[in-house]
Amino acid sequence: MAEHEHEDGRAHEHVRVAVIGSGFGGLGAAVRLRREGITDFVVLERAGSVGGTWRDNSYPGCACDVPSHLYSFSFAPNPDWPRTFSGQEHIRAYLEHVADVFRLRPHLRFDSEVKRMTWNAELLRWDIETASGNLSADVVVSATGPLSDPKVPEIPGLNSFPGKVFHSARWDHDEDLSGKRVAMVGTGASAIQIVPAIQPKVGRLTLFQRTPPWVMPRMDRAISGAERALHRALPFTTQMRRGMLWGIRELQVQAFTKRPDELGFVEKLAKRNMARAIKDPALRAKLTPDYRIGCKRILLSSEYYPALARPNVDVVTSGLAEVRGSTVVAADGTETEVDVIVFGTGFHVTDMPIAERVVGADGHTLAESWKDGMQALRGASAAGFPNWMTIIGPNTGLGNSSMILMIESQLNYMADYLHQLGVLGGRAALDARPSAVNAWNRTVQERMKRTVWNTGGCTSWYLDASGRNTTIWPGTTAEFRRATRRVDLAEYAVLRAPAPAAGGGAPASEGGAPSVDAPPGEGGAPAAEGGAPSSKGKPSTGRKSVTA
Repeated sequence: MAEHEHEDGRAHEHVRVAVIGSGFGGLGAAVRLRREGITDFVVLERAGSVGGTWRDNSYPGCACDVPSHLYSFSFAPNPDWPRTFSGQEHIRAYLEHVADVFRLRPHLRFDSEVKRMTWNAELLRWDIETASGNLSADVVVSATGPLSDPKVPEIPGLNSFPGKVFHSARWDHDEDLSGKRVAMVGTGASAIQIVPAIQPKVGRLTLFQRTPPWVMPRMDRAISGAERALHRALPFTTQMRRGMLWGIRELQVQAFTKRPDELGFVEKLAKRNMARAIKDPALRAKLTPDYRIGCKRILLSSEYYPALARPNVDVVTSGLAEVRGSTVVAADGTETEVDVIVFGTGFHVTDMPIAERVVGADGHTLAESWKDGMQALRGASAAGFPNWMTIIGPNTGLGNSSMILMIESQLNYMADYLHQLGVLGGRAALDARPSAVNAWNRTVQERMKRTVWNTGGCTSWYLDASGRNTTIWPGTTAEFRRATRRVDLAEYAVLRAPAPAAGGGAPASEGGAPSVDAPPGEGGAPAAEGGAPSSKGKPSTGRKSVTA
């Protein structure tokens, strides 16, 4: 970690890489940096502990809907997952243990929310303002994640509500719901876990449903002691289990991306799942979606429908429109008296707040650059934002598999990005060419046209304000891994810092404008295959077994 001196003589902290966020993406980036031999980095975290969304979401019933052995790092297998679908507390413990096992603690900066990061074109670095002080970095890896900033709708009269109001991602554990009248707003992945968890204790539960979800049974069970012992004794069995889970999901991708009509059979299974628990035809009609399964996220629960059938639960098939004191009013005029309002209304996914805080080479924020929709070269690099990369960027989300697979692919890309900077030598930066970003995005959007997410007849959080899907990857995880295996320098402009004038530190050119190296060739991005591979030494392949 280096220190430079300001013009006024104050010491200025400078690092090679600054990672933003300490969830799966941020910790994964930190581990990969260490494995690449890079130790001059910090991980800036706004909260007081690691975990990202698995720290923030601690609501009753919170658990993952991806099998545990697939929802973990390939380089940090955990033979001791207690359930096939692990709960929030176990996933958070796993991430804490990853931070310990890979010796990441010295790099972590808690309570260091990034207020602003600005590209310094003269010095080819990022100047970063945080809640705990300022620093600069050659490269920024933004791993804030799309599920980090809760979205609460603007409801007229909400401020006048006399009871407690909170979002599922900011659960108020001091509020005892026993015997109370609770309004649950939303029917997404969080809500279907919260409803069965709180239904037995509340006095009355009113669910405000704008759009019913498709819900499949959750095949969850405890992993036996014998299974765990086997995984500990023979690590390859954990890899086999992970490989099988991955392979099944890869085979499902075609139905989502190319042949949505094949999902009709899955709809029948979902309806059968509903019919087993919901005997009332009127309630069944309320809960039956009118769009193709898979268009919105398919939810997993074996307890949601039974909970909705209980006598203390009401389903209002309309969104919350107004609050009048302790009375909540639905869009269809239904009025209900409640004591507590819980919002399960999702997150700022296509309008991530971090984008407002990133100021690029032309003085514009990333949010301004993305005003017509998010787009990034291979889900990582935005034009006009040199040496800035994002983990879980635009069009890297999945509808049927584990995001950890996508994160690890992006970490491969990050590692080669830093390798290429090292090969270039000196003070250099890579800035994604607009032509490459546009070509990549056109290809992605063209592939998106026939997917279930675009043709299924629903409105989902995958779509931005203009109706474009800027969230999901329209292919397999294997395709994405190939596309991000290497950095193609033809897709980037190489920026060089101006040479210092003879005998002094003044830049060679007035204003310190960096020079731009000629590219190896104009670089339009191919559909899914990576560009020309670069030469690189093999990374470490050592594995560490993690027991959370």
